[in-house]
Amino acid sequence: MSKVHNFSAGPAILPQSAIDNAIDSLKDFAGTGLPLITVSHRGKEFVAVMDEAVANAKELLGVPEGYSVLYLQGGASLQFYMVALNLLGDGQTAAYLNTGTWASKAIKEAKLVGNVQVVASSEEANFNYIPKEYSIPADAAYFHITTNNTIFGTQIHEDYEVNVPLVADMSSDIYSRPVDVSKYDLIYAGAQKNIGPAGATLVIVKDEILNKIERKLPSMLDYRVHIKGESMYNTPPVFAIFVINETFKWLKSIGGVAEIQKRNIAKATLLYNEIDRNPLFKGAAVADDRSLMNVTFVLNDSSLDADFLDYCKNAGISGIKGHRSVGGFRASLYNALELESVQALVDVMKEFESKYA
Repeated sequence: MSKVHNFSAGPAILPQSAIDNAIDSLKDFAGTGLPLITVSHRGKEFVAVMDEAVANAKELLGVPEGYSVLYLQGGASLQFYMVALNLLGDGQTAAYLNTGTWASKAIKEAKLVGNVQVVASSEEANFNYIPKEYSIPADAAYFHITTNNTIFGTQIHEDYEVNVPLVADMSSDIYSRPVDVSKYDLIYAGAQKNIGPAGATLVIVKDEILNKIERKLPSMLDYRVHIKGESMYNTPPVFAIFVINETFKWLKSIGGVAEIQKRNIAKATLLYNEIDRNPLFKGAAVADDRSLMNVTFVLNDSSLDADFLDYCKNAGISGIKGHRSVGGFRASLYNALELESVQALVDVMKEFESKYA
């Protein structure tokens, strides 16, 4: 079978080594003679995996002392509510930057807990840029951002300096570039975009930001309970965590986040250059805010969309159709996607140009 180039926005492409080792683990995990998904999560073999997954998460991002790393469930969608429940006290206000669908959902859930102020939004332009001009209330309980917007193809490319606790949803770009974790008080990420399969959610939380609210919290929604339980207050998603750790091992083997950032820039540059050169296509996001993870683009003549998708299918290019909110096409260039796959897409765009331009 010829190679399939996987541009899916999620669940997304993973390193082949992680997939191969995951398959092996389902046959015989760590010499137990049992499949990974049937062993005790409290057995020494899986505890070793959990410990290594936490250590690798910290090492790759240089997580400072005073932060805890958790593997939870419920995806970023549960974190939308859990963040506010743990950090937004009665009578306080949380500040949010609205840059797309997932930021909007985070705002909706936070409003169930307390007061929310949207300091800026790009909704009027269908979220095709990152707002720059706004002020954050000095007394805000925290400021929440979504660093990469999978649907609209925009991204925040630097670590913000703010005067209040900073919370970031990094679901679709975590471990794609170096991050100064010390500038954040809480980072969360659903695994299925860039680091593993669906089922696990990574949380990096500054310990001192907790214990500041008075409300009683359900155990499953209390970060302190999960910290005390070392991500095993309840049965963790063992398979997802195993694959995440294998992905981290692959990332370390190629040189870590500094090296993957170089590769991600090269992939995105190749594709954006073709979009800007090719008279049939145009980018959907403002150039300065273009995402390195999710490239959104459209045909100037949308009546050719189906034809272009056929071209892609015939070339083994999968997952390229754009979200209905933007239309057109979306190429997700997550860490494990190779440059040759991007070149294959560029070649199809050039071939399409030769016929229709």
